[in-house]
Amino acid sequence: MERLRFTASWMLAGALSVAFVKSDDPKPNKGLDLSGMDLSVSPREDFFLYSNGSWLKKTDIPASETAWGSFNILRDSNSKHLKAILEEAAASKSPKGSVKQRVGDFFASGMDTIAIEKLGYEPIKAVLTEIDKIKNYEDLLRYSATHPQDGGSTFIGAGIGQDAKNPDTYIVSMRQTGTGLPEKDYYTKTDEPTIKVRNAYKKYIATLFTLTGTDATKAQQLADDILALETQIAATHMGRIEMRNPVAMYNKFATKDFAAKVPNLNLVSALTTMRMKTDSIIVGQPKYYEALNEWLPKANIETLKAKMKFSVISGAANYLSKPFVEASFEYSGKTLNGQKVQQERWKRISSLTDNLAGDLLGQLYVEKHFKPEAKKRMDELVANLQKVFEKRINELDWMTAETKVEALRKLNAFTPKIGYPSKWKTYEGVNVKRNDFYGNVRAFGKWRYEEMLGRLGKPVDKTEWGMTPPTVNAYYSPLRNEIAFPAGILQWPFFDPEADDAFNYGAIGAVIGHEMTHGFDDQGRQYNYMGMLKNWWKKDDNDQFKQRAQVVIDQYDGFTVLDNLHVKGQLTLGENIADIGGLSVAYEAFKTFTKQGKGNEKIDGFTPDQRFFLAFGQIWRAKLRDEALRLRVNTDPHSPGQFRANGPLSNFEPFYKAFGVQPGDKMYRPEANRVKIW
Repeated sequence: MERLRFTASWMLAGALSVAFVKSDDPKPNKGLDLSGMDLSVSPREDFFLYSNGSWLKKTDIPASETAWGSFNILRDSNSKHLKAILEEAAASKSPKGSVKQRVGDFFASGMDTIAIEKLGYEPIKAVLTEIDKIKNYEDLLRYSATHPQDGGSTFIGAGIGQDAKNPDTYIVSMRQTGTGLPEKDYYTKTDEPTIKVRNAYKKYIATLFTLTGTDATKAQQLADDILALETQIAATHMGRIEMRNPVAMYNKFATKDFAAKVPNLNLVSALTTMRMKTDSIIVGQPKYYEALNEWLPKANIETLKAKMKFSVISGAANYLSKPFVEASFEYSGKTLNGQKVQQERWKRISSLTDNLAGDLLGQLYVEKHFKPEAKKRMDELVANLQKVFEKRINELDWMTAETKVEALRKLNAFTPKIGYPSKWKTYEGVNVKRNDFYGNVRAFGKWRYEEMLGRLGKPVDKTEWGMTPPTVNAYYSPLRNEIAFPAGILQWPFFDPEADDAFNYGAIGAVIGHEMTHGFDDQGRQYNYMGMLKNWWKKDDNDQFKQRAQVVIDQYDGFTVLDNLHVKGQLTLGENIADIGGLSVAYEAFKTFTKQGKGNEKIDGFTPDQRFFLAFGQIWRAKLRDEALRLRVNTDPHSPGQFRANGPLSNFEPFYKAFGVQPGDKMYRPEANRVKIW
């Protein structure tokens, strides 16, 4: 989803009321926001505007936000819940080491701006001094290996994760790194918006150097040099669309063999120093490391050091004094995303607490804000959609019996996770101090790094979650073959236990179906029932899938976002397949398993089918600033909200029947041009 994986690997988007929407306004009766509809728009012409038009007209994006819609509104509401929990914890004087003490004192340390301002950039001075001591590229590589959290990953990106072809085990993997702009094309494109981003990035680099004592002229020269270096690096990178191919990203080597290809990187020694000593390694983008091996020894060492220092300062900027925070916001918030003002500090620190200590804060959150009946209803919904998905696979006319057997095996092996983990992480050894914000951030970061190192050589812990309990999102993990729905999203406008089945199946049901379909999208389908990257498709079935997927690509390529900017059909393919499949599976489950779905009794003047589709249209409700929209189109695997609503519906015959869509209507597609996959 918003990554509904609604990120497919791990992560939905857009709803609320009228006038200027306040997140704490009471939800509308029976799920649907009828006041947000625009009945002057025909549902046959633009269903997104029909279901959301009045809300869009009367809603302003808050100055501190880059977008506003279903996800943002619920996240905003959740953030207020987190604030109340954190403030109560901070005032509780709980025993040292307890959950409340650690989250409360972390929040208090982040809110103590007086102490933070006094420190300036003192917390990173020692690291910058260490980098200054580097004399040559060999020194730089040694520093990288010994300082993995202090700029060490600037040029060498190594970590430990599941082996895609042996998903029960962990393996060391290496990824491309070395750039700071959102995507490799940002270094070379010459359109005005891209040039604006590049110039703002250079200004950001220079500002950070001046804030740490470099004179303005020198700082500007360093910014020019760093951008030139990153431009050189970006040319060796794979693009986002290329990286959607998991087979192309799986390049396994004996460590000594890959080390021999890149002798200047002294890889075996570096990995040993990093405590990642291993006989085999996966290199996502070998071309990057082969190029690094060639140019690193020849590069200007002062530029390399400057790039590493910039990595350190930028990575710490939001935890330092106000000038650093403002510099980061000026580039990332304002220029990249179009934010007018920065979010309130309590929101940023609440979110940071959730990101760093999610299993601590999550315990307090679910205790107050997750009802057992929500889990019970979700269990029922998931089971019903899974039965429908099984039926649909059995009835596919384009897939052979042999491939169907494997598809069903995979579907039946899905692990659903609902609400929160069965086992909480303890963050053992993290000592949270009320007067040391930066130190606390570092302590949690160090814990996570040690946790990662501790995985090597051990079996995969499949109880782990990829999101925290308060997260307003959902995901499918191909390596674990699991679908997960955190407590945070199991609220209106996605889920309402008081609403009719049409609403819940059209909203959270479509989310569930979306995640299930991710197991069978262009990426997920390449993993088998065990989560193993393995081809289980007959050639004819594979060809059929690709032909049908091309219809999706072509459709979404045709959607215009801004001026001549179009949705990137190839980049968004997985999410679009999941949106289309999720709608279809949820609808059939609604018609099959609910009394309302079998009837035709109207509520608020709408039939059950119409209510189902309205719920679907309203979960994608969203307004975005132009800057944020442009960034998403270039980098996000999700289509903008209006196309997440209209795209799937324009391919769906039951929607046509519900609203009388006919040839000549804008929502109509000839049957031969409709997507038919799952």
